[in-house]
Amino acid sequence: MPAAESISSIAEMSAEELASVKKLQESYHQLKQELGKVIVGQERVMEELLVALFCRGHCLLVGVPGLAKTLLVSTLAKTLSLSFSRIQFTPDLMPSDITGTEVIEEDKTTGQRGLRYVKGPIFANAILADEINRTPPKTQAALLEAMQEHQVTAGGVQRHLPEPFFVMATQNPIEQEGTYPLPEAQLDRFMFNVLVNYPTEQEEFDIVRLTTAPRKIELQHVLSDKDVMALQEVVRKVPVAEHVIRYALRLTRQTRLNQPDTPKFIKDYVSWGAGPRASQTLVLAGKARAMLQGRYHVSTEDVRQVAYPTLRHRILTNFNAEAEGIRPDDIIRMLIEQTPHNQEDQKTSAGLPQVFAAK
Repeated sequence: MPAAESISSIAEMSAEELASVKKLQESYHQLKQELGKVIVGQERVMEELLVALFCRGHCLLVGVPGLAKTLLVSTLAKTLSLSFSRIQFTPDLMPSDITGTEVIEEDKTTGQRGLRYVKGPIFANAILADEINRTPPKTQAALLEAMQEHQVTAGGVQRHLPEPFFVMATQNPIEQEGTYPLPEAQLDRFMFNVLVNYPTEQEEFDIVRLTTAPRKIELQHVLSDKDVMALQEVVRKVPVAEHVIRYALRLTRQTRLNQPDTPKFIKDYVSWGAGPRASQTLVLAGKARAMLQGRYHVSTEDVRQVAYPTLRHRILTNFNAEAEGIRPDDIIRMLIEQTPHNQEDQKTSAGLPQVFAAK
């Protein structure tokens, strides 16, 4: 990013907004310290969760059991002073078990009966939807309506959910029997698909040492719900250069088979590419990541860093990819490597459209 462009970006922001960027960066480091009291490693996962939170997005966490996904989400809610609710999805779970239901209540003094709405666990700031693919589509749809509209409809009445509202759903990639996989249209509602991997040997050593010894952990509140909502507003005001938007568009549009500049490996391994929501997410998540890093502008590097959680659940691979062991992450890596992200790369790149066109 040229210095002149950075200066102009800063000039576009007010003093209050600049202070908010500094506050977010400081809060980010404090959050990592507080989460580090409970969670060992998983720094990439923490960053992606916080990026989604400050973008008003939702996350799908994919990982095998025992990787502290539930503990991470509940700890994050405590450090942010947010109400937390955990919903265990099972095949017999009904929509009303999530959204709430109306019950008949009798007034003992008058003997009159009336309907009273009992709120479900969805009425919280941070929701952990554990094993979302184990419940039928009807119940999944009830949660996804709340994610999109930030409200639920029960008894013909629309009831707004508390703000901020953040859903983190988990999936087990191993067990697929007796599950109801989310359709692509519903997967697209999640801003990020976050992979939670096994810890390193040293991290696992620290986990075993800390969790098998007596300890008392006191977490400090870093941000309130009002602070989170205010920072969510500031994220959208972060300036972004035109070439960064075009770079994000290039990454997304090259995944589509009907484009004239689609790379050969996309045509070989992809049956369906990412839609416009992916381009929006790349730019918005880039803004949030830039703020977490304490910068007042978005770079193409920010877009590259958020490309994996943004695109991995929006690229549908075909039989050829499955037969050769090609995963969506492999396709995203090849896409990033072949797409120039600065002027120097553009000079050595051939066969791809010019992202950094001269004016």
